[in-house]
Amino acid sequence: MKTKYYFGWQNIKWFITEIMNIYSSKTSYFSKKRIESGIAFLIAQWGMIYFLYTHHDKLTMGEFLLWAAAEFAVSGYMINQIQKEKERKESFEQNSEDNTVL
Repeated sequence: MKTKYYFGWQNIKWFITEIMNIYSSKTSYFSKKRIESGIAFLIAQWGMIYFLYTHHDKLTMGEFLLWAAAEFAVSGYMINQIQKEKERKESFEQNSEDNTVL
């Protein structure tokens, strides 16, 4: 009897295929722009965490607050961009539904 696992071979193959489709002319389940901005965000976060870890003993409260403000600004910007993209997609879908002829 075959047991189905969530991370089974079929799901792994599908994921790899979709990742390859991002950089080809085929349509993909994932967005190239979101993947690249997500990777850039993660790299920036790790850099900021590393900086905080290595310099936490030398930071004043003002410098720490500036660091925290930068973190919140970047996070807020990313969330704002995602919400704008969702609104644009929803309005596009609504307009295309309104223009369909029955």
